[in-house]
Amino acid sequence: MVIVDSSVWIDFLYDRTTPQTEWLEAAIRGDKAVGLTTLILCEVLQGVRFERQFREFSHDLTKFPVFETGSAALAVQAARNHRILRQKGITVRKTIDCLIATFCIEADCQLLHRDRDFDAFAEHLGLRVIDPSPLPLH
Repeated sequence: MVIVDSSVWIDFLYDRTTPQTEWLEAAIRGDKAVGLTTLILCEVLQGVRFERQFREFSHDLTKFPVFETGSAALAVQAARNHRILRQKGITVRKTIDCLIATFCIEADCQLLHRDRDFDAFAEHLGLRVIDPSPLPLH
């Protein structure tokens, strides 16, 4: 399963082309398992300005698997991961990113993102991320 972060869903829903949205579009066409978490769903929808668009995006996003991220165990592990990174001199700017990264690590999911805050989780804590760069042609 690939969890798609709000940084990618927002670009995707607003038809912005990035390597991540191209990867997502190809994954959806190819029936690759992609999903999101409740926190990501909230992040995307809270930024929508118009009611009609809110209903449309909500409908579109909930067609994908949406994983709960509200457990006490996840909160404790996310805090632990935050502390580990802080001890290495790395500041994670958003608690939500800490919870999303920890969910992916614990659930053994990959993460597709466009947010540098996840880089430390990949480098130091084993978060598996999708590299959307195209493979070189031979």
